[in-house]
Amino acid sequence: MTGTDSHDVLLVHGGTPLEGEIRVRGAKNLVPKAMVAALLGSGPSRLRNVPDIRDVRVVRGLLQLHGVTVRPGDEPGELVLDPTHVESANVADIDAHAGSSRIPILFCGPLLHRLGHAFIPGLGGCDIGGRPIDFHFDVLRQFGATIEKRADGQYLEAPQRLRGCKIRLPYPSVGSTEQVLLTAVLAEGVTELSNAAVEPEIEDLICVLQKMGAIISMDTDRTIRITGVDRLDGYTHRALPDRLEAASWASAALATGGNIYVRGAQQRSMMTFLNTYRKVGGAFEIDDDGIRFWHPGGSLNAIALETDVHPGFQTDWQQPLVVALTQASGLSIVHETVYESRLGFTSALNQMGAHIQLYRECLGGSDCRFGQRNFLHSAVVSGPTRLQGADLVIPDLRGGFSYLIAALAAQGTSRVHGIELINRGYENFMEKLVELGAKVELPGSALV
Repeated sequence: MTGTDSHDVLLVHGGTPLEGEIRVRGAKNLVPKAMVAALLGSGPSRLRNVPDIRDVRVVRGLLQLHGVTVRPGDEPGELVLDPTHVESANVADIDAHAGSSRIPILFCGPLLHRLGHAFIPGLGGCDIGGRPIDFHFDVLRQFGATIEKRADGQYLEAPQRLRGCKIRLPYPSVGSTEQVLLTAVLAEGVTELSNAAVEPEIEDLICVLQKMGAIISMDTDRTIRITGVDRLDGYTHRALPDRLEAASWASAALATGGNIYVRGAQQRSMMTFLNTYRKVGGAFEIDDDGIRFWHPGGSLNAIALETDVHPGFQTDWQQPLVVALTQASGLSIVHETVYESRLGFTSALNQMGAHIQLYRECLGGSDCRFGQRNFLHSAVVSGPTRLQGADLVIPDLRGGFSYLIAALAAQGTSRVHGIELINRGYENFMEKLVELGAKVELPGSALV
């Protein structure tokens, strides 16, 4: 079992509704990418609303290895990034800093523009299904990069200036769209990217690049056109709030019968989630500073849910909400169409008393690309069921937070192993749990 370090285990005494206020800062799926974008500038950049999460620390370390000066700004959560003296980094140092993060793949384009070469170590990340990095390398080859596979990773070179090209994504992948954007802005000529991801975090990255001097247009048919420029400057930007973290706390309020005000949450980027939350029976109230989420009493409603790329129901919203669906009356159907292995976390919920059955068929909606490939990517959730405390090992970021929600909603005490993984995307989640009245403790310490 993982998580033998006592600091990586959390005891959760369940059965207490979460009530109070927490704040979400900049989006995990934008901030590290905006930090990478600073590499492209000829002067310093200023990024605000930066959360203190592991992915930010990983990128900060990688930037510093490449000669970028990173220091705190004038306000809390502000970073100043100065790429004036970009240099090559030691291969072993890159590997050590990258750890299990997949973000280093996005350094390729900027480093090829700045240095003419780049090294990418083997990549990790959450085990929730395929995220083929080969497509990133195929894209870079189309821009004119040469790639040599070595024992310790991939070595890339740009013998001459990268050139714009026409690219069609087989699936609107966020990572692939980011790769194209970060590479195309300084490439010669025009790049046309079709079937692109159009998530709010992608739009915010485009805003960052436009502030730097890039020329980028987005069409309504998922086509993005980038006209390469010769030079980019630094930027000043406040990152959009993390809608995925906000939805996680909303689901926690629903599952525990609580009431949580999420300061920083914004309606526009969460409209699809809010509609679903209301259908399940959750209540919310929106003001200028955030959104209050609560369980209004009575029984929750079973629903049919299908994840999709934006503007559909985000896959990262699915796992926390499934915990709440175990408390809904009737049969809920969940069809996961983004990651083929994302429903594996439900086995632990069943150990806690949930009734969740997985299927290989596409249930409750349209056929998807996993339907004929033997993946357990649909679930039927029967509720309501009483959850009991259990020994849990966190499998991935969102699944991990879902286990926390389940432990908080359950009767009795749970031991949650691997909580360090949650730090990848949830800033100060332990402090936030305490602020909301959760009864949690690290083994060997007093009740927090």
